[in-house]
Amino acid sequence: MPKIGAKLLELRRRRDLTVREVASRSGLSPSTISLIERDRMSPSVNTIGAILDVLGSTLNGFFASLESTVGYSPFYQSADLVEIGNPKSISYRMIGVNHPNRDILILHERYVPGADTGEAFAHPAHEGGMVIAGSVELTVGGATRTLQTGDGYYFDSRERHRFRNTGDEPAEIVSAISPPTY
Repeated sequence: MPKIGAKLLELRRRRDLTVREVASRSGLSPSTISLIERDRMSPSVNTIGAILDVLGSTLNGFFASLESTVGYSPFYQSADLVEIGNPKSISYRMIGVNHPNRDILILHERYVPGADTGEAFAHPAHEGGMVIAGSVELTVGGATRTLQTGDGYYFDSRERHRFRNTGDEPAEIVSAISPPTY
């Protein structure tokens, strides 16, 4: 599968936009856009969504355009989950990448100790999930809580939010975001 950064670079060039134009319109820094395009930084799903919004694309369309050997099926083996993050820091494995007319983005997320989604970000959706291993610090609006294995969350994603693994062990979450486009 092509790298996410290379695909974003291709989309930006096709739309004849500069890094600075995308950065300005997305609220991200030019250096962040550049690092992502060179696959030197693993963007969060929210960051990819902000960039795709500027580029006139959606998460569904973007990931559907990436090469995948996963055909549509109502069932997915672990090997079928498409990695859209960076397994060395925050892994986002997408369930059902080729499902037609998707109304929800379902992710298996893994955070290494110290991993952080970065500056709090907002987007028009709802998201919920459950910590299935370790612990994760979640900030939503002005509230912060450390969630342990078995704890869950559900919030309106228009509130700025951020995830961090402040523990010494890897953390895992199964999450859902609807709608999947930002």
